[in-house]
Amino acid sequence: MEYIKLGWQFLRRYPVIPIFILVLLLISAAIGPYVTPYERDIGNINDRHLSPFSTSEHTTKQVSKPDVVNGYHFLGTDHAGRDIFTRLLHGSRISLMVVAISISTGMAFGLTFAMVSGYYGGLIDEVLMRIVDIWNALPFLMVALVLTLIFGRGLEIMIVVLFLVAWVNFVRIIRAQILVLKEMDYVASAKICGASDFRIIVKHLFPGILNSAVVIATLNTSGLILAESTLSFVGAGIQPPTPAWGVMVNEGRDYLSSAWWQSLVPSGAIFLVVISLNFLGDWLRDRLDPRLRQVD
Repeated sequence: MEYIKLGWQFLRRYPVIPIFILVLLLISAAIGPYVTPYERDIGNINDRHLSPFSTSEHTTKQVSKPDVVNGYHFLGTDHAGRDIFTRLLHGSRISLMVVAISISTGMAFGLTFAMVSGYYGGLIDEVLMRIVDIWNALPFLMVALVLTLIFGRGLEIMIVVLFLVAWVNFVRIIRAQILVLKEMDYVASAKICGASDFRIIVKHLFPGILNSAVVIATLNTSGLILAESTLSFVGAGIQPPTPAWGVMVNEGRDYLSSAWWQSLVPSGAIFLVVISLNFLGDWLRDRLDPRLRQVD
């Protein structure tokens, strides 16, 4: 019982399972496409809708890499006879790349926007915050559909759309912290010593909001993954045959009664990654902010 108690305390103190899932995702995105046995976009129509853990007698070297000696499919195949496990690993790289670029650029722009607004205040703050209010009032899906209608569909447009979603989530929380931090004595001392506004923002205010920015980024990443999957699902995001997770769910929705694994596998991957990021974000918030610490 003592070991069980210690194990439970360790799991409560550290997000072991979420970190394990996220590390597995990173490893899959990094090396998965190089070790998977089948081609990403090519399948054998004779192997369509094979259930998980099935072995096909029809797989040929035209649809698999030279070292494949059998037609074993760990997670089954889709409606075109393509290996779902292979496409899942490729999709993890694509989804991770899109979200990583979007959240990093959105974070940089959002923090800059928030720090300028909070530090200068007055008319600048009023104008910038009204821009945020207007942007928040726009329906995300409509904006995404309009952009894809004008500029087309693809990875680049998806990254831009997710960036437009990501940056605004940083503004209000970071601005509120800047309003508090800029009244601190060390900021007043820096002004007396002749420090420029740029130096004060970068050297004195930015370190004070970095912890919050990391937590917001972690929580927003899960939202961006869902947004990317939603857009791909409705056809406004990444286009087939590129194996983004949302695309895979969309391709399998017509076969739920006969080949449920085609949609369930990528849906399960999305669920695990999103909930892991949410748990990790909650843990970071509790650990980085002393006022919110729940576990000693």
